[in-house]
Amino acid sequence: MSQTQSAPPPTGSSPPAGNPQQQPPVGEQPAQTGGCSSSGDKTSVSFVYAVGRVEPRFPGLGVEKEFAQAVGRSDTAGKTDRQAMRSVLGDRSTRYLARQICWVFTVEGLDTYILAPRDAADYDLLIDAVRPEPDGDDIDVVIGLLGPSAPPQMCGGLTVPMVAFDQLYSFSREELIEGIPRPDNQSADAFRATAGELFDIIGQLADNAGATDEHRALNYLAVRYHGIYAKTAEAHAAEAALSGVEVRPSRLGGARNIMDVIFSYTNRRTDVTEKHFVRVDVTEEFPFLVTKLSPYYER
Repeated sequence: MSQTQSAPPPTGSSPPAGNPQQQPPVGEQPAQTGGCSSSGDKTSVSFVYAVGRVEPRFPGLGVEKEFAQAVGRSDTAGKTDRQAMRSVLGDRSTRYLARQICWVFTVEGLDTYILAPRDAADYDLLIDAVRPEPDGDDIDVVIGLLGPSAPPQMCGGLTVPMVAFDQLYSFSREELIEGIPRPDNQSADAFRATAGELFDIIGQLADNAGATDEHRALNYLAVRYHGIYAKTAEAHAAEAALSGVEVRPSRLGGARNIMDVIFSYTNRRTDVTEKHFVRVDVTEEFPFLVTKLSPYYER
């Protein structure tokens, strides 16, 4: 199955312009309105809409030892190490440790970002992402602003980009699939297999780190738009395979940054391909649907 993507457009696909040393701290980026500053000029802020997992890590030996002492003062009888960590982080008396820990966001198992909440109250979202009983199907979705690379001393030498996040969703792959409305003519098992496969394909396309406009549009659709799952299930029922996913800047974008996400379905018997597409506006931090899934015709 071929999966093709266009070259990333310049807007929203690269870290902030200029010398990283002159950028504001990751949690102090200017507020955005319609992708413009208050003076009406285009900003250099890039956005992230990424699907992966949050991992708490100790930035150094001092924090690790302090955490161990906090665990020693807590009642952790019968708890696993992960359950003990979740218990300590969730305790208000030791909440200061959540601010000392390095919160790493991984995509496909690779360290991709270091997370920092723009609002201190959102440390609760990071703590909630620490499951007492982690599972291979755990999913976290982070939405925020892309900052410069972290200094080596911030997270034990890890120098990936920082993300100041405004929203963080935590759920399981099974919860996502179960929450998608199932077409009446589809069995539960068949639809679950289709939805799971499509979600995995979107996540693996071209090292999807959620920082380009193409990837932000795809990740938004994967977790927020049920129509692509219903259409793919319909195609499978008609003996067609998902043969391609492509993202292109829309000709109708104008002043807005709108992406056309095109899904190709090829009949397994006739080799005839049909295409459907959906438009997503990725101008600002939070993408949204412009048009629902409909047939696509090449011009």
